[in-house]
Amino acid sequence: MKILSWFLVIVGVFGLVSVRVLEDRIFYDPFLNYFHEANKNIPFPSFEWGKLIAGYLFRFALNLFFSCLIIHCWFRNKEWTIQGAILIAIIFGITFPIYLYCVYDRFDIGYLFSFYMRRFVIQPLILLLIIPMFYYRKQMAK
Repeated sequence: MKILSWFLVIVGVFGLVSVRVLEDRIFYDPFLNYFHEANKNIPFPSFEWGKLIAGYLFRFALNLFFSCLIIHCWFRNKEWTIQGAILIAIIFGITFPIYLYCVYDRFDIGYLFSFYMRRFVIQPLILLLIIPMFYYRKQMAK
């Protein structure tokens, strides 16, 4: 059973990597090239609000699924998996509206601020905090 758990953790990691590698093919995100260029002076891309929001929500759902798979198979604790999902959803719930405001404001609020808000929206950075937190919690329970 332990081998299966580690295999599923690896599948989860490859899933998160695949979301990142295939982002330009499977998600609608006109800001990929905008931020990739790292030039504040290029023209602001045109986009459709509905497709943009749906694309980010779909990406969030995939990241959440793979993150929960990693948490659940690593710690084998359903309650912690639910707590991890809630924490990830809370962070997304805070950063997504802020990022959408940045888009609405055409990043006038600040290029770097908008860039980092986007990072929290499109990537599961909170997972890098959750795993050590749960690992510490597991060690304290022993």
